[in-house]
Amino acid sequence: MALNFTGDVPNSPDVTGLRHPPWWLAWLLGGTVAVAGWSLLPYGWIAVLLSFLLSLAVCAMMVAGARRRDRSEQPGWWVFVAGVATWVAGDLVYATQGAGSYPSWADAFYLGAYPLLTTALFLLTRRRGSFWPGNLIDSAIVAISVGIAYWTFVIEPIVADDTMPLLARAVTAGYPTMGVLLCALLAPMLLRRGPHSAGMWLLTLGGVVTLVCNAVYTLLPAVMETAGSYVYSGYLLAYVFWAAAAAHPAPTAGHAEESDSLGWSRLVVLTASMLLVPAILLVQGEHGGGRMSWLAVGTGSMALFVLVVTRMSGYIRRAHSQARRLRDLAMRDDLTGLPNRRAFEEDAARGVAAGPCRLVMIDLAGFKHVNDRLGRAAGDQALAAVAGRLRASLREGDTVARMGADEFAVLAVDTRDGEGDAVVGRLVDLLRRPVVSGEHELLLNARFGVADSEEGDAVPVPELVRRADTARYAAKAAGSQLMVYHADLDERADETARLGADLRHSLDDGDFHVVYQPIVELRTGRVRACEALVRWRHPVRGFVSPADFVPVAEDNGLIVELGEFVMRTSCHRFAAWRRELGADAPSYISVNVSARQLSEPGFPTVVAGIIAEAGMEPAQLLVEVTETALFGGGTAVQAVETLHGAGVGIALDDFGTGHSSLGLLRTVPVDVLKVDKSFVDEIIEGGGRAVIVDALIHVSKGLGLRAVAEGVETAEQAAYLRDLGYEFAQGYFFGRPVPDPDFTGNGQVLAAGQA
Repeated sequence: MALNFTGDVPNSPDVTGLRHPPWWLAWLLGGTVAVAGWSLLPYGWIAVLLSFLLSLAVCAMMVAGARRRDRSEQPGWWVFVAGVATWVAGDLVYATQGAGSYPSWADAFYLGAYPLLTTALFLLTRRRGSFWPGNLIDSAIVAISVGIAYWTFVIEPIVADDTMPLLARAVTAGYPTMGVLLCALLAPMLLRRGPHSAGMWLLTLGGVVTLVCNAVYTLLPAVMETAGSYVYSGYLLAYVFWAAAAAHPAPTAGHAEESDSLGWSRLVVLTASMLLVPAILLVQGEHGGGRMSWLAVGTGSMALFVLVVTRMSGYIRRAHSQARRLRDLAMRDDLTGLPNRRAFEEDAARGVAAGPCRLVMIDLAGFKHVNDRLGRAAGDQALAAVAGRLRASLREGDTVARMGADEFAVLAVDTRDGEGDAVVGRLVDLLRRPVVSGEHELLLNARFGVADSEEGDAVPVPELVRRADTARYAAKAAGSQLMVYHADLDERADETARLGADLRHSLDDGDFHVVYQPIVELRTGRVRACEALVRWRHPVRGFVSPADFVPVAEDNGLIVELGEFVMRTSCHRFAAWRRELGADAPSYISVNVSARQLSEPGFPTVVAGIIAEAGMEPAQLLVEVTETALFGGGTAVQAVETLHGAGVGIALDDFGTGHSSLGLLRTVPVDVLKVDKSFVDEIIEGGGRAVIVDALIHVSKGLGLRAVAEGVETAEQAAYLRDLGYEFAQGYFFGRPVPDPDFTGNGQVLAAGQA
């Protein structure tokens, strides 16, 4: 436990460059030196005058410090000032009357000061905000134990001495009694856990010095005869410490700790205090001949027993309270206040055992983009709003819980007669409405997976949760909002899991390869670029369609590694074509990038590293992204902006099939529009179906973009696109994706087809 005697206010440097010490520290040092000098003076009027002036300075310092204190501390300091002033009055009376009659009015002032000082110390050192009476009980245990010892060996012999007048006996016994009170107060202060302020240390040191001096004054009269001036100087030193504590700018006692901890040091002191009583009995019994203090020892022992039981009962209550709190924390979600997964499974077990139930697993698709775009605080507000909406929709007996980041679960009990369908319909309707998050209205796309527990069907709750999760994943894969579990979904899920495992093995074994589809200039038929596409030939399954494995790779994260493989392979291949073919080589290569890749924080750095490895220019790479990948904004848009700023071309793939195409053209840097095959297929069917393709070429030219038509399969389509104004196209008509395209023969193929 470190002593912190540094001031809380900065010190201004003087012209010599040295810092002035804070005034409380200057007082502490100066006062200590003055007390040391006083102890060396012979008793006389000079010593009396110096001690009186020092006492007046102490009172003045404490008054000044008390006036600057916080209002909550001022009562304690005013009591302290009153106590010190009373003690100084005793010194003054003693100095003027001398050591004549005993007891004197000086003793009245001295004994009257002790209750004020102990009260003030208690008020000033009590931690603010603490209402637990543990410190009071500890003080009482120490006071009773030490008091029994004092009574047995010091006070009772004084009280029983008939040779002394009654008043003299009372005053003489009063001094050790006050010492007992002071000791009981100081012990918990010294053993308090947590940080101690400088003011706390100064108050404690002053109290300890006073207690030591009082013990010597009471128990060692021989020492007082030979070294009394040093004992009296100890009292003056305590004055100095207390005045420095009043002058220190920091609060005397900090805020209370969360709990009144029973540390090892305090436990040792309390144990020693309890053992003091039987030790007294052993000492008296061993020496014998003396009168046994049965009444004091017996009464004190009973009081100690009651105090210890009270102390332990407080800890037992706190332990139970903390156990309940820990259980509540362990079973509840901090953000939403809903039960967590563990609590939900316990509640759901009771609900499932009681009758038919319907479990609904809910996730908020694309919620990550809310955090990326608006910040985590807005995302937290949205989750809390969703939780409140779900809680408000519950029927009696139903349960809702937060199962994960953006996942919730609802258990609807007693779902006979179609009641389960009504519950799900109500949930779908609730989450279809915009959610208010601060200043924003968010339209969250919720997905629902549903599993039923029929009456008599003893499905464990974890299995019911798994089924609902399986249905939710199936809804995601199918692009739908809601899916009800049926046994076929397990087969699909197993197949997806096996496919994911095979993906991992094939990535390690090199079963993936890259093919290239030419992008031609419609006017000349010349190949101007090519698009890199990945193919998977499984050693057992054979050819696996990208439509089957790409969603799986997206879901399990392997698309990041796979996409990097495709980009690195195609860039190195492009660089080789440029070296080998010269002017006949394509002018750029186009590579598809998934939403998962764009969300990786270091993706632009990876692309820059691949470009540098291949020795190509950034403008020779065209990165194709979908509208869906950019719809949520955030990290994905930042990655696109970073790449475009570095000179990499950006193509918007499958244009016109996403969420908000025209809005993206205003907010995202784009160089190329790739018109989706679904629009190209309709251009020769008549009935105005070519209007979209016609509009898109006007949009692209108006914005200064290059348009590339995808999926061209016939010469008629190619000619129609050329007449509309399209300059570039790709598709099976010009060439299928192959490992080594012919960059010199496509012009003749196109010319023949057009002819």
